[in-house]
Amino acid sequence: MNLAKTWSVALNGIEPFSLEVEVSTNDAAGSDNFLSIVGVPDTTVRESKERVRSAITATGFHFPRGSTTISLAPAGIKKSGSALDLPIAMALIASCDPNFPSAFLHETIFIGELALDGRIRSVNGALAMALHAREKGFKQIYIATENAKEAAIAEGVKVYPVENLREVYHSLLGEITIEPIKTDLSTLFKSENNHNAVDFAHIKGQQALRRGLEIAACGGHNLIMIGPPGCGKTLMARSFSTILPRLDLEEALKVTQIHSIAGTLEAHQALITQRPYRSPHHTVSEAGLLGGSSNPRPGEVSLAHRGVLFLDELPEYKRSTLEVLRQPMESGDVQISRASGTCRFPADFTLIAAMNPCPCGFWGSSQKECRCNSMQIQRYRNRISGPLLDRIDLHLEINPLSQEELMTKANGESSLLIRERVEKARALQHQRFGNSRTNSSLNTKELEDVCELDQTSRQLLQQAINSLDLSARAYDRILRVSRTIADLEASESIQAEHIGEAIQYRSLDRKLW
Repeated sequence: MNLAKTWSVALNGIEPFSLEVEVSTNDAAGSDNFLSIVGVPDTTVRESKERVRSAITATGFHFPRGSTTISLAPAGIKKSGSALDLPIAMALIASCDPNFPSAFLHETIFIGELALDGRIRSVNGALAMALHAREKGFKQIYIATENAKEAAIAEGVKVYPVENLREVYHSLLGEITIEPIKTDLSTLFKSENNHNAVDFAHIKGQQALRRGLEIAACGGHNLIMIGPPGCGKTLMARSFSTILPRLDLEEALKVTQIHSIAGTLEAHQALITQRPYRSPHHTVSEAGLLGGSSNPRPGEVSLAHRGVLFLDELPEYKRSTLEVLRQPMESGDVQISRASGTCRFPADFTLIAAMNPCPCGFWGSSQKECRCNSMQIQRYRNRISGPLLDRIDLHLEINPLSQEELMTKANGESSLLIRERVEKARALQHQRFGNSRTNSSLNTKELEDVCELDQTSRQLLQQAINSLDLSARAYDRILRVSRTIADLEASESIQAEHIGEAIQYRSLDRKLW
């Protein structure tokens, strides 16, 4: 009986863990092959034995005959994905080759899917796996060439790009030299890609909406736009990410890990340096929005982590789908529970939503007559629950551009200038609460500490509570937005005009229809 052991990294949701691959072979000439994989493998891992068998044979290595057992430890965690093909193959080769340098295996990580001819294919989650390998003290990683640039972000561990099984074998024997990939993380992070940016300078009119979006960016507030078709809601939402503060390195690494695991990272892209923008269609399922499946993977709310989740035509989404947003909007993460265990995904995003004022879209419009009756309008509005609206800080009403505005050349402020003001306001919040905290995340105790009101402001807010019948959560939202407006103007205290402006952004709390 021959024994061999290799190491790899697997993923439980988005959390990586070290994986020990043990192979026990009883290579009996003339015997039939019998290969079993134990350690809670999923279908993809169970099927790997056929890919591995073909790849080893096609590249000229000896595949053991007789009884072979492959154990994946720790045995109690479900293993999924095709990244275990390469470590399984190397363990099988090592068990049959007395010349194999087994001493190097305890400090080496193998990651990759095998083609039937022995080529090594890319896998999802390479960055998360490489960072975990570095954390656990492994010295080198063998991985597909397509994943090497991404994995090399984990500085401190050598990343060897390999094309096929034979390259891995001869490199370990020292018969060929493969240069490890080197990535200058600081240079990579500073290089900013703006190919999909829509600058605010290109947008005509809509000064009130621009002001509301700037406030939302300063305090990390959720926002909904209400206006007829064609007034620029989608364009403004797409441009919103250009006025958000730049990602710092830690945020960029986390965002890249999530997109790498989800398989949405562009080919040969090493690091995401732009804030994500996600806009799922209104037919998206609850699992698609929140994340899930039998092997939990990130949903749209996690793919929008540290960025923007844009939901256009909000009332057209299933109500049950929208309701699952309530928990991540409060906590900034998503917990997926399955029989096999629980996974937690980060989901700290800014929600930008858009809707028409009525089913036909022209209630209150001066350009076209509305065809909806009051019952249809009320039914349309009721598709969005009160608790969800309470979690949206800013309600902005938008009017279409006039003919004069439409024919005039755009001359508004650029995204760069607005972003500078946003970053200054964010800096005040970070000084007050610590990094990554914004006014939108203030709890009740913090609101009492930083949102003291004078008599005039208190009376104004009391009148709004009585006239709009505001909930306790809506009251807190007004205070948070007021604090952001004060920060935007570098005011130490909240003034009555700040409260007044914040109250104006609660239009859906009024009886509009």
